[in-house]
Amino acid sequence: MDAAAYHIPVLAPASLKGLGIYNKQDGVFVDATFGGGGHTRQILETLDANGRIYGMDQDADARDNIPPDERFALIPENFRHMRNFLRQEGVRHVDGILADLGVSSHQFDTGERGFSIRYDGPLDMRMNQSQPISATEVIGTYTVPELTRVFRQYGELKRPDKAAYAIEAARKEAPIERTQQLIQALNRQAPRGKENQYFAQVFQALRIEVNDELGALQAMLLSSIELLEEGGRLAIISYHSLEDRMVKHFMRSGNFEDTIHRDFKGKALCPFNLLSRKAIVADNDEQATNPRARSARLRIAERTALSTEDIQKAIA
Repeated sequence: MDAAAYHIPVLAPASLKGLGIYNKQDGVFVDATFGGGGHTRQILETLDANGRIYGMDQDADARDNIPPDERFALIPENFRHMRNFLRQEGVRHVDGILADLGVSSHQFDTGERGFSIRYDGPLDMRMNQSQPISATEVIGTYTVPELTRVFRQYGELKRPDKAAYAIEAARKEAPIERTQQLIQALNRQAPRGKENQYFAQVFQALRIEVNDELGALQAMLLSSIELLEEGGRLAIISYHSLEDRMVKHFMRSGNFEDTIHRDFKGKALCPFNLLSRKAIVADNDEQATNPRARSARLRIAERTALSTEDIQKAIA
């Protein structure tokens, strides 16, 4: 498999700069979403002989892209368990963590994975194909209220209930097991002229539900507090508002409610310092050459000296 075709790394120069690798070339870093290895390869080019990078990816296809470099090790697991699996490798603290939360070009372009509205294929959408629940089970077994929740919460559809009722009606006629069957079942619900956007939102909602993407992201972000050395960097690339909002709140406050705790002097107590107020986006050249970059938003934060215990004691 051609790793370059698998996934062209988005915002790579800005990510490497944000991670502070150029000032810590002997450091230990984590590419939490290894995929095609695009970001990892650029990190390896920057690290010196003593540097080290661990890649994580639950997709078995990612194993085909392992670079022949003794400074790299792949952990074939979901990044939600990052801290535990790094400990198994003897790693308790790292200098930087990078995560690109997008679905890879390879996954979108492989019809049988079921991620894309462009190809007919099994309604799968599992990042880890060994897990039992696929989008077929969600579409086939969820009640109307459950489907409504998924489409409202993860797809942000304006009338998620209509989509849910349309699916219920269609599956009474025949099981919905392929991507084009789902699209056909929802054809009348899609706003005219915005059909692709509508179906993309539906597929996004199902993918997030199937893979518990927001739950995994939340767990990974929390583990970063314990993993990162003081001065270590956290760099996250997100592609939709649900992820970006969670990342922004966490980096700004250290929690997902975006509650900023302060000490008795009024100083903010947060395990991170935001290194840029606004998200970093791709320039026109990158957006022209890599369409995936158009919706990408990179946020970077630096680990402070505060531990979660320090914050809890200060606000107690």
